[in-house]
Amino acid sequence: MKLELLLGDEAIGLGALHARIGGAFSYPGTPATEIFEFIEEHSRGPHPIAARWSANEKVAYEEALGMSYAGRRAIVSMKHVGLNVAADPFINSALTGVNGGLVVVVADDPGMHSSQNEQDSRYFGEFAQIPVLEPGNQQQAYDFAREAFELSEKFNLPVMIRVVTRLAHSRANVRVLSEDELPPVSSEPRPRPDPNHWTLVPSNARRRFRRLLTMQPVLVEWSEKSAQNELRLSGRRGIIAAGLAGNYVREALGGRGDFSMLHVATYPLPTEKIRSLVGHCDEIFVVEEGYPFIEKRLNGVLGVPGKAIRGKLDGVLPPDGELTPDAVAAALGLPFRQVTSAIEDLTGRPPALCRGCPHADTFKAIIDATAGHPGTILFSDIGCYTLGVLPPYKAVHSCVDMGSSIAMAHGAAQAGAHPVLCTIGDSTFTHSGMTPLIGAARADADMTVFILDNATVAMTGGQQTMAAGEQLLNLLKGLGVPEGHLHVIEPLAKNHEQNVALLSRAINHRGLSVIVAQRECIHTRRKAVTEKPAAKAACASCGQ
Repeated sequence: MKLELLLGDEAIGLGALHARIGGAFSYPGTPATEIFEFIEEHSRGPHPIAARWSANEKVAYEEALGMSYAGRRAIVSMKHVGLNVAADPFINSALTGVNGGLVVVVADDPGMHSSQNEQDSRYFGEFAQIPVLEPGNQQQAYDFAREAFELSEKFNLPVMIRVVTRLAHSRANVRVLSEDELPPVSSEPRPRPDPNHWTLVPSNARRRFRRLLTMQPVLVEWSEKSAQNELRLSGRRGIIAAGLAGNYVREALGGRGDFSMLHVATYPLPTEKIRSLVGHCDEIFVVEEGYPFIEKRLNGVLGVPGKAIRGKLDGVLPPDGELTPDAVAAALGLPFRQVTSAIEDLTGRPPALCRGCPHADTFKAIIDATAGHPGTILFSDIGCYTLGVLPPYKAVHSCVDMGSSIAMAHGAAQAGAHPVLCTIGDSTFTHSGMTPLIGAARADADMTVFILDNATVAMTGGQQTMAAGEQLLNLLKGLGVPEGHLHVIEPLAKNHEQNVALLSRAINHRGLSVIVAQRECIHTRRKAVTEKPAAKAACASCGQ
């Protein structure tokens, strides 16, 4: 084997490549983006695979499921809130089962570094009743990615790998297979399954659900026997640590062996190992990133008689945010090792729109156009432009989920609010903004929609967007937006007055207006100019 220095995300991507996948599917979302990007970068090697960004996470999952049905291995990756979008096919694929191995990687974000919530995807895995693997380091991330495809085909089920931000975005040396150690690439897909397994009309669905239920004891037995769940019995104080949290525990312990410990890496939970630890110990600490998933199951309704269960539920560990070795040491009653340090003395530097960002000029025009309407409601969406909530703009009144701005604006318009405006990016629009716009166009809703077309998925690193420029305008016409109330502006300082005048007319129109603010993201523009130095570039601030 050879050593490679890899992000946790990259380790998963390489593990999937070494499992001989046929395709990778994803929509950009931090902290999962680099999984697909790594695979895409290596997809044109001696064994080409399919790797193109999908319109959203639901589409990505369905594309991966279709590849699995056709007999090839597929990986689909997303951040935790992306699994909400993909929930419908995800849950139902546990009933259909899989053909070629299907692995879904979900990157949770404790501490909400770049997310709207801290939801714990282990609950989704339990809800779907499928196997879940939770690596504790980059080596396990690589190993689990390879193992997950074998498990998926063994159990005929999708398999989830759950990681968290700190693992996804940190690097470590990983022992990986060399090219001559890899399995051969299969020239033939697996035979297709019985179509009745995949057609969830009620009679088939009931039969497949019963099959899923009968699989649960088998999955528990697999989890129990997995060598990844390490149990060590010593002292009368015990620790159950899950995934990455096991590293924090080991740092806090500093090599001392007077605690018993179970490191959990697979779900369903290895109940016999947990029973052994609990039976041996009088006090059990549960250390896990995310929600108190294991702790709640250990406590049950009435707790464990004669045992003290410690963790997030009793306040020994913080209930939100990321864990740290210091927090774990404090919970265990051990001296702090100052692995982490306080940053309260640093000056706060909130994020801001980039200098020269086209969204800044759009927000300035919106602010001036609505200055005479003190009751204006400004809905917004997921993207760089959400930073418009901050001064000097304060032009964002909501940010809930992908595509919500248009639907929320329509709801507010139906409540009689006026004026109602919403801002949404070009990528977010094709992700999940098209459907609510169809309804708003059909109703000729009294609202103004701003589509901020910077021709890229800027917030996650500049990935390709599905529709921009003229293609986006044609799409809007096809969705029913009347041409007389579909406008294009170029958000530049020199165009400010005419943009404000157009916005004012659109706002005063008592029906649907859609304004597309077209100007390329300054970073993709700069990249294009760098790659083509002979091209003449416009100034990002004034357009001259």
